[in-house]
Amino acid sequence: MSKTNPGRFFEDYHIGQVIEHAVPRTVSGGERALYHALYPARGALYSSDEFARGCGLAQSPVDDLIAFHIVFGKSVPDISLNAVANLGYAEGRFHAPVYPGDTLRSQSEVIGLKQNSNGKTGVVWVRTRGTNQRGEMVLDYVRWVMVRKRHPEAPAPETVVPDLAGAVAAQDLVIPAGLDFSHYDFVQAAEPHRWGDYTPGEVIDHVDGVTIEEAEHMQATRLWQNTAKVHFDATFRPDGRRLIYGGHVISLARALSFNGLANAQMIVAINGGAHANPCFAGDTVRAWSEVLERAETAAPGVGALRLRLVASKGQEQILRQPDGKYHPDILLDLDYWALVPR
Repeated sequence: MSKTNPGRFFEDYHIGQVIEHAVPRTVSGGERALYHALYPARGALYSSDEFARGCGLAQSPVDDLIAFHIVFGKSVPDISLNAVANLGYAEGRFHAPVYPGDTLRSQSEVIGLKQNSNGKTGVVWVRTRGTNQRGEMVLDYVRWVMVRKRHPEAPAPETVVPDLAGAVAAQDLVIPAGLDFSHYDFVQAAEPHRWGDYTPGEVIDHVDGVTIEEAEHMQATRLWQNTAKVHFDATFRPDGRRLIYGGHVISLARALSFNGLANAQMIVAINGGAHANPCFAGDTVRAWSEVLERAETAAPGVGALRLRLVASKGQEQILRQPDGKYHPDILLDLDYWALVPR
């Protein structure tokens, strides 16, 4: 009997299957330091305990996407070790901030299956939940991933495609307890722009670009204990190239969005997302955002913005081609809610 784990293949999944992911992880300030070294992340709420206390929190939480990456990474050995590509996200909500000292674990439930027409791969939909040491949900989301079949001749399962919401409703956003932007320090946050300064339909060019390096993305992916072969093994793909972890592109684009959205302090929901085209070392990533919607919240001084964050390896802000398909330069199309001072 083999002692090693080859990972699950498409035919190993069934609807309703619940998978407890191994190796809980206690978060420390080290994750924050490495995250801020890997990405140009400068959000004041995640950089300063004093700023966070001025916003009603006991201390500075770790960046929301650190929690996302850790919970995601736990799921990789069970969900996407044999993935061809991670395809998209929906119905993501952040339920509670994560602080240094918290221990995170994750669990996934299979909610959809669809074999591809080539008979060699299939798409698996899972709902992944991350909890802390008190059993409190810190985040949950749906993602779907294309996974190889072990045996192409294996029979296809019954197709089940989940019916997913197009967006998290504003009234369902979870606002962290105590959050209060009434005395928000705009000088220390770096920009003066309030919730009311952003208009639906407005497009913000975040100006800067970052060229991705091979070693950098592999270090980041290891940081989250993501073991997917496509990110490390140059023999795994026919073209001999390592695929950049999609979460690396998300964090890079989110950090680039600081220039123009410095006050979009906390991500509270991921409405939808697509890794439109593969990203490889040597690509230079740029980003722009479109303001989709504004919503009030019950928290003092706190408003919510629904934003579309687009990452591209090209210079032009062209999202789709005339046929409706993503432009080949588009790497990421992410729809999310963020909390902003009013």
